[in-house]
Amino acid sequence: METNVLSQSDMKYRRKKRLTPEEYAKGVIDGNRVILSRAITLIESRHPDDLILAEKVLELILPYTGGSLRVGITGVPGVGKSTFIESFGKYITSRSLKLAVLTIDPSSQISGGSILGDKTRMEELSNDPLAYVRPSAAGNALGGVNHKTRETMLLCEAAGFDVILIETVGVGQSETTVKGIVDFFLLLMLAGAGDELQGIKRGIMEMADAIAITKCDNDNVRQGKLAKAEYQNALHLFPPSETGWSPKVMTCSSLQNEGLDKVLEVILSFEKHMKSKGYFEANRQQQNLHWMHETIDNYLKRAFINNPNVTEQMDTLENEVIQNKLPAIAGARRLIELFNKKID
Repeated sequence: METNVLSQSDMKYRRKKRLTPEEYAKGVIDGNRVILSRAITLIESRHPDDLILAEKVLELILPYTGGSLRVGITGVPGVGKSTFIESFGKYITSRSLKLAVLTIDPSSQISGGSILGDKTRMEELSNDPLAYVRPSAAGNALGGVNHKTRETMLLCEAAGFDVILIETVGVGQSETTVKGIVDFFLLLMLAGAGDELQGIKRGIMEMADAIAITKCDNDNVRQGKLAKAEYQNALHLFPPSETGWSPKVMTCSSLQNEGLDKVLEVILSFEKHMKSKGYFEANRQQQNLHWMHETIDNYLKRAFINNPNVTEQMDTLENEVIQNKLPAIAGARRLIELFNKKID
């Protein structure tokens, strides 16, 4: 009688081989898309063994990073970020530039799940041989990016991509972290969607290196021009940047592929300006330093949560805080004291 049950040797043979740090690094540097995807999955893993392996891979590929132009893209709801990125991405690859697109999808605060539908929405770009589209879940990270977006960006740089576009979840009070990991920050806005200048936080506008007003086609052309004038006037009210760069305002149509050349022209002009003034590399150095300090915070929190002394008393103290028997600040202090206590 035949059986479909696999033997242990068959299971071992069919199980995906675990790569060494050197194999991961070589595959990424050689531009192997399959290994690049596996490396990003490794980077995003929270398993302790994977964290150590991921660090080794990053150390090996680090000398091959830094050559890409990093562009962050955010926008108000309904602005058409995915449509814009697909059209803009196709324009970039039409100039024989290799493009990586890192998209961040919102995660449910209840289930933690994420749809990861950007690759489906960017079907043409996903099939472009010069493009690589990688969706990731935001998880519980604020700032519109994933916890491992920076590391993923480095892997894509090592893989030889010329331009990296990072699409955030959307505009909100915390959609600012992306500014701290990119060279150029592009804000997408709509024309004729109400009170434009009141519909977005001033902080986002102050950080934008350029504003692109989308969907300026058909009956929206006139509204797009009016919105452009309004944003230009608003930007003049902000204090000038120490870099000497003045944010530009443009109009474009993703459906008719109009104005996309101007967007790329402004981004390249910004890169040239920043490098000539010495701010480009200085900005990246400050970002790396901030990145290290942020990682320390994450590692300390993980160590705190996993500390045996803390886990033993966490539920008890949490219940006392919930029942209003203990002030939250006192509960936090006691847990920190337990964390600092030497484990017997």
